Amino acid sequence: MAGKKQPIELVVANGKKHLTKAEIEQRKSTEVKANSDKIKPPSQLTKEEKKQFKKISKELIDIGIMGNPDCNSLATYIKAYSRYVKVALKLDSLDPQEDFEEYNKLSIIEDRHIKQCRSFASDMGLTISSRCRLVIPKPSTDEKKNKFSKFAK
Repeated sequence: MAGKKQPIELVVANGKKHLTKAEIEQRKSTEVKANSDKIKPPSQLTKEEKKQFKKISKELIDIGIMGNPDCNSLATYIKAYSRYVKVALKLDSLDPQEDFEEYNKLSIIEDRHIKQCRSFASDMGLTISSRCRLVIPKPSTDEKKNKFSKFAK
């Protein structure tokens, strides 16, 4: 079964494929790179959510994995997280033995929001494992020392 398609730079950096230079150039020319010049928080977010949107989007832009089309996905993640926090606070204030019905309903809702957050976080590169799949490692700037250079004198 085939895995998810990865950027060619990541494939080359991992060294898993034996591609010719022509194949690499052909894949580079067909890859779509989204612009990140018009990223702004959608209007449906609250003031606090917009702050969180700006913070997370800046970090994702800095590592090169967010583009203009990703704004709504990030906004949906932030909304789900915000709802999760609200439900979690309500749950903390309830006593499960006194108000079992309400506690049970809120627990189910909390679980749904957690699942949504995990799903969106994975899609957006907000988890360590998803970032490792998306971010291309930078080549080392250190030049390798030739072990025979000491004999060339």
